[in-house]
Amino acid sequence: MQKESRVPVIAHLDGNCHVYINEKADPDKAVALVHNAKMRRLSICGAAESLVVDKAVAPTIVPRLVEDLSAAGCEVRGDDEAQALDARVVPASSEDWSTEYLDAVISLRIVDGLDAAIAHIERYGSHHTDSIVTEDPNSAAQFLAEVDSAIVLHNASTQFADGGEFGMGAEIGISTDRLHARGPVGLEQLTTYKYRVHGTGQVRP
Repeated sequence: MQKESRVPVIAHLDGNCHVYINEKADPDKAVALVHNAKMRRLSICGAAESLVVDKAVAPTIVPRLVEDLSAAGCEVRGDDEAQALDARVVPASSEDWSTEYLDAVISLRIVDGLDAAIAHIERYGSHHTDSIVTEDPNSAAQFLAEVDSAIVLHNASTQFADGGEFGMGAEIGISTDRLHARGPVGLEQLTTYKYRVHGTGQVRP
């Protein structure tokens, strides 16, 4: 539709959403958030499709995450480091990092620090919705500032990506465009603006 259109189109596009488990993440919170972000509803565009884990906490948190996801019937496809940490992780292909599964499958990548996590999300993500799990406010602030997605979250599930949850009423879609609408789109977000300025002869100096 976008390729054929002769007018600007607001598109409801891909949701390759990430959850990044930072080195300062609360492990219990991380497991609960990842479970909800992935498994609450598999078929929505806000479902987490990619899991990024800081190598500083990977040895302890990855087995817990894989145990929880596997018990829920979710296949985990990971890189070599992830496979070494848990035998239930199956090898990921290069296509897995950018795939929106809309199914009980998630990719798992181990990264060395916050900058590497942001770089991974920037390269493979769809700029839809991405979340950081951390108790460190500085890491959260950097993530929210530098991840160029329509919705960025701190210690919250990506499944909150919804116009109704944002107080917009019925959702028409979620846009990954930058202009004119970005993020959840309700009726108000489809409108544009007209400024009516009343003066008494003022000029701009």
